[in-house]
Amino acid sequence: MDAPSRASYDDSVSSASRPIETKHPVPAVSRRADPMGLYLHIPFCESKCGYCDFYSVAVKDRDTAPLVDMILRELEARVAGRGQDITTVFCGGGTPTILPVDQLSRVLGAIRRATRGARLDEFTVEANPATVDDEKASLLVEAGVTRISMGAQSFFPDELATLERLHTPEDIAPSVSILRRNGVPQINLDLIFGIPGQTVDTWARSLDRAIALEPDHVACYGLTYEPGTRLTAQRATGRLTACDEQWEADMYLKTIDRLEAAGYEQYEISNFARPGCACQHNLIYWRNWPYLGVGPSAAGCVDGRRYKNVSDIAGYIRSIDQTGHAELESEVIEGVTLMLEMILMQLRLVEGLSIADFETRTGVNPLSLFQDVLKRLAPKRVLTVTDTHIALTRRGRLIADRIMTELACAIDRPSIPLPVLA
Repeated sequence: MDAPSRASYDDSVSSASRPIETKHPVPAVSRRADPMGLYLHIPFCESKCGYCDFYSVAVKDRDTAPLVDMILRELEARVAGRGQDITTVFCGGGTPTILPVDQLSRVLGAIRRATRGARLDEFTVEANPATVDDEKASLLVEAGVTRISMGAQSFFPDELATLERLHTPEDIAPSVSILRRNGVPQINLDLIFGIPGQTVDTWARSLDRAIALEPDHVACYGLTYEPGTRLTAQRATGRLTACDEQWEADMYLKTIDRLEAAGYEQYEISNFARPGCACQHNLIYWRNWPYLGVGPSAAGCVDGRRYKNVSDIAGYIRSIDQTGHAELESEVIEGVTLMLEMILMQLRLVEGLSIADFETRTGVNPLSLFQDVLKRLAPKRVLTVTDTHIALTRRGRLIADRIMTELACAIDRPSIPLPVLA
């Protein structure tokens, strides 16, 4: 949902950040003063949506208690003896609110104990429309949850059917109302554009219906065709046709205009918030700050080391039970890898890549490192450079991947052909 990778191993980042040879290795910098996030992955859903490549399974008649037991064991082990306070929590999935009330209560209580009862800056739980009733909403508020991220995705039945969502447009407003009357402080709505069959008009109408519900935050993502998903298979066999690229660009620009006119500030490529309501947990990812990941397929990155847990419930349970952890892989984030990560994450932010942060963490001044690229892109008006940041312009956000590729290719790889921007 509105977490960028939900702290699972983000393929776009990990594939672009494999270590490569560098003439001047630089150290990873660990700073204990940075905020730290906690992501907890509950993989259960009512059904698996055709476009989703995050690790999730249909709950059906499955007994969820054994996995909850192991997740809480890992949670306790991950935070034990850690001197750095956790400042944000994001409980995602899957759909955490699909858990029975008693198990959801156990998870929320364990999170509060793990964070030592500290006053968190933010505590988010993901939900889908029609998965939260008054009992669960009250439980969430009592447990200290400050923010619910709800996957609305569209307000048109045919578009929801294409995405294989189970809820209807009529489920969305009552679900928001339940959360509001039980005192949930902030609500995010996720929306998807570029759905096959969607038009600029239907997208604008979905935006308007979302705005009418007065959420504190709106996350708008362009539909992506991930390898191995049913949606990608349907496109490959001609059962559906992808949205026209120009329409998708028009939808994105309309998103910016409509939401800004309604009082929402764009602070990241896909995320918009009312003043003071930007997702603090997501900012931890985008600013390359540390976070813990707990649960099957969850990833964490602490002290310059990123790890990923096994993406299998049975394997996860077995591994936690036998070894006390479920890490499948890990890597050290330093040198060129760290540079690439900072480009890929911080340039997503409207504020852009912090020049001082990049130099402090990598030992290299980005203005010098990217001097040729910045000069070449300056006439295109896709970037702005100030004393503090390198940032994408509105036009630049439309071609963010291409700009990031140019900057990445400038890191000790001058022989790689660069893409040409139109």
